[in-house]
Amino acid sequence: MMKVLITDNLSEAAVEILNDADGIECVVDHKISPEDLKNSINDFSAIALRSRTKITVDLLDGATTLKVVGRAGTGVDNIDVNEATSKGVVVMNTPGGNTITTAEHAVSMIMALSRNIPQATASMKAGKWEKKQFQGTELTDKTLGILGVGNIGAVVANRAQGLKMHVISYDPYISEEAAEKLGITLVTLDELYGKSDFISIHVPLTDETKNLVNKDAFAKMKKGIKLIQCARGGIVNEADLCEAIKDGIVSGAALDVFEEEPPPADNPLLALDEVILTPHLGASTTEAQEKVAVAIAEQIRDYLTSGTIRNAINVPSVPAELLVSLEPYILLGEKLGSFQGQLLSSAIEEITLEYTGDVVELDVSPITIATIKGLLSQVMDEGVNYVNASHVAKERGIKINEVKTSRAIDFASSVTIKVRTKDGESLVEGALFGKKEPRIVKIDDFFLDAVPEGNILVIQNEDEAGVIGHVGTLLAENSINIGRLHLGRKNAGDEAVSLWSIDAKLSKDITEKLLNVPHIVSAKTVEL
Repeated sequence: MMKVLITDNLSEAAVEILNDADGIECVVDHKISPEDLKNSINDFSAIALRSRTKITVDLLDGATTLKVVGRAGTGVDNIDVNEATSKGVVVMNTPGGNTITTAEHAVSMIMALSRNIPQATASMKAGKWEKKQFQGTELTDKTLGILGVGNIGAVVANRAQGLKMHVISYDPYISEEAAEKLGITLVTLDELYGKSDFISIHVPLTDETKNLVNKDAFAKMKKGIKLIQCARGGIVNEADLCEAIKDGIVSGAALDVFEEEPPPADNPLLALDEVILTPHLGASTTEAQEKVAVAIAEQIRDYLTSGTIRNAINVPSVPAELLVSLEPYILLGEKLGSFQGQLLSSAIEEITLEYTGDVVELDVSPITIATIKGLLSQVMDEGVNYVNASHVAKERGIKINEVKTSRAIDFASSVTIKVRTKDGESLVEGALFGKKEPRIVKIDDFFLDAVPEGNILVIQNEDEAGVIGHVGTLLAENSINIGRLHLGRKNAGDEAVSLWSIDAKLSKDITEKLLNVPHIVSAKTVEL
């Protein structure tokens, strides 16, 4: 009898689904402590959870019977996915289950801001009648600027159009054709700031988007702008937002997420009447919680009883007997995709995967899916996994091609990714050394031999003497240790590329200093 432990508050329907399955017993303990969970971990084949329970390295280290961890929701920040993968534990989530409810919360925030509903309610409960003070503004014919048109942003756009709002968006990773189908006008970031009456944020939290909406951004916005933040804490600089409100640039803000959750009592946002706050309620509806609980219970049941994998974060949907042969190529494809995705700066229009050599004898579709997942996970706000990667690409108007050539040229097998964007085409080729070790062997026209792991500083430069020395000195001055250095160039005196394996990701300040080094064309840190 396989036991499934539910550690967080899930719908009773999830318990029934698991208990009704042959060979499965469901155990519910919403208050289990980390210590008790560690002591009893080997009693269970699966754990179903939400965000309270932490699946840590320490917990997984002693887990010998655990087969799958299922997250009823999208985010898996509370699960050490890398450690689970190394232990052979499948990590599943329920992407899309919270999309509608999170989008609806953002729209609710827009409407509450436009009519001062929370403030007027508080005034009424205080025994006041202040009609003039809470005069609102209509949404009809107003311009809504959406930062990021992923799954949630697209739903917000659709709902706003129903309110007769004009919708514009900044998203460098969506094609004009896909945006046109959504009825959205793509604009530059500065244009969005300058034209919008309302701005709703729906981008992931990355190094590029952290503090994206800051003092400089507010200075570019239309006076009286209203800001809605239901994405991830840290995208909006909260101190700069407070100043923008006090300076009269921002007339109202609605936040569901914060840099620190819960926000401390001295957070100045709590004292501003112009600000509406909710305690991270984006996914908190009865329907959404029921939906994700049922979905994760069904996914766990199907995996334990038949080996069927759906919505896995760390394992593609591949039969067990084929996974041994495919796994090294799947890892290679995902690393190549992730590497290339972090170097892109504009919308992907077409992805071509070229398979050469022995690999063409295998079913390459899981490799293609892993590669697309690696690419899109760098530019999407949520929910890209092995199951939905191809669907997400299709939704965004991205064409996918597969090309197979049995005759190998430089390697027994290789995988090449060509990505076409509106700015041109880029190429990354990878191969396996010793049949298992992934390598990057070509970037555009540059041949090299690089290990795709950890933090990698990618530099393109004019092939002039002294560049490597200048970079090494700058890194040393900032206590950045170099693990490996891989070089490639076209012809002497032409152009060159170098990949530096470093012990820490570079700050924006150090990257800007690198770009000031003579002959350097571009510099960016990639994390694999």
